[in-house]
Amino acid sequence: MDAERAKKSVQSDLINLECEVREQYEAITKSLIEKKLLITTMESCTSGFVASLLTDTEGASAVFKGADVTYSNEAKMMRGVPERVIEEYGVYSSQTAAAMAAACKNSYKTNIGIGITGTFGNVDPENADSVAGEVYFAINFDGKVKNCAITLKPCASRFGYKLAVAKAVADELMAFII
Repeated sequence: MDAERAKKSVQSDLINLECEVREQYEAITKSLIEKKLLITTMESCTSGFVASLLTDTEGASAVFKGADVTYSNEAKMMRGVPERVIEEYGVYSSQTAAAMAAACKNSYKTNIGIGITGTFGNVDPENADSVAGEVYFAINFDGKVKNCAITLKPCASRFGYKLAVAKAVADELMAFII
């Protein structure tokens, strides 16, 4: 019975966190609309989750022009991340996250670009710089770049990892725009 209670507690915590994160993104999107600031994302490990949260608010199309999900190194390079950045620093690095943020910002001609790269619960055998639970993201706001790195605790689901990263991004993004 204790295991069942612990499982319900974890589920409740996840639901509460999801509600908090969704409220943050609603406030962010409303602020972007009010300030007429355009935003885009280039996401890898989060698979477009931040873009989805940004567009869950009515009127988001006024500020959200598009996004890229670039799961592979090749996709990142096709969308404007310089190959030399990935070769020199690794795909899982603050430099690559910053290059992703700049590339999507430039591609969509927005005020804000967000780049997210990292590894969740397992190591990526295709990239030697992969460390399970290590995620890098960058926010490029009109050329001012904020680089962040987070280490995630083990999580029971990929959704839990995505939610934790989305929360970290929202916390930093709110400091920029609200």
